[in-house]
Amino acid sequence: MNPTNLTRIKCAIVFIVFMLFSVGPIPITSSIGLYVVIFRPRWFKELVDKIYTGKAD
Repeated sequence: MNPTNLTRIKCAIVFIVFMLFSVGPIPITSSIGLYVVIFRPRWFKELVDKIYTGKAD
């Protein structure tokens, strides 16, 4: 399994966990999404780079 697929699987698992926790009164997934859109953190850019490393242009 290449690193791109492993990163995608990890992201999917994290989003599933976030969706389970979002059932409560505080929407975690949308709060993190808003944070990413507003502040564009470095970890998000690195995550996107890992996912699309093996893609052709």
